[in-house]
Formats: sequence, structure tokens, C-alpha cells
Amino acid sequence: MKKILILIFIEIFIFSFSQKKMDNVAFKNSAEVFTIPGLSQSTSIDCGNSKMIFLSGQVPLDKTGNLVGNDVENQTRQVFKNIESILKEHGATGRDIVKLGIFITDISKTSDFRKIRDLYINLQNPPVSSLVEVSRLFRDDVLIEVEATAVIKNK
Repeated sequence: MKKILILIFIEIFIFSFSQKKMDNVAFKNSAEVFTIPGLSQSTSIDCGNSKMIFLSGQVPLDKTGNLVGNDVENQTRQVFKNIESILKEHGATGRDIVKLGIFITDISKTSDFRKIRDLYINLQNPPVSSLVEVSRLFRDDVLIEVEATAVIKNK
């Protein structure tokens, strides 16, 4: 009986998220953030009473693709400006972030990251997060990349 229930749950899960009908999913690129061809900056999913917004990893590039900052603090500031720009287009802000994924090339600079991050998130209910030190990001001069997930109420 337990195996049957598990199989039924798996089938419902797969059917619910199959790409045959994805009317509740929207892919978007922001005019305010540098966009790489073949990559969506964000995806939103209409969950009924709320909307869940997933952001691609944001790096410290301005909207023309120029690197902003040569240290973690200044690069983090640009990353969160990019995140805020994308969220704004969905009707959200950094205070709506529920999950962060942080990739940093020097874990000893975590306090520099947190100092800027704390200006953008809800400190009373901070998002869950993962912080991973990486040996390199897509360019040698990029020191940090941040993924974000936000949830807002539907209007």
C-alpha cells in the first residue's frame, strides 16, 4: 500500500510540473540588468495566492556588461542592485527574498558580503541561504555570484 501511495504521489508531482501546460510559469529578462543570450534572468510561477520568483545567478555587471567593483563589498552592492531591479519588475523587493545561494571566491570576505546583503533583505525574517566558496566564477575578476528566490502575494 505504501509503495502504491508513493507511486501515486510521484505521478501527481510529475503531472503537476510537466511542461505540457505551463500557463502559470513566466520567463523574463530585465532591461536594467545585463542579459546573456539563451538565459532568462528570472522565472515566476503563479502558485494561486502567491507568486514565486526565481532569479538566475546575478554577478556584478552593470546593464551594459561592465564589471562594477574590484572587491567583494562593491561587487555585492552591484549584485543586489541587479537583484532589486529584477524583483521590482515582478512587484517584489529584496525584503521578499526567501532563499539565497551565494558563491564567493574567498570565504574570508563573507563579512563584507553580509554588510551589503543586510541593506537589502528582511533582517527580522532573514532568508535561508547557502554560502559556497568556489575556486573561480565565469570570469577571473568576478568575485561573487548570488541566486535568489522570492515569494509575493498575488494581487
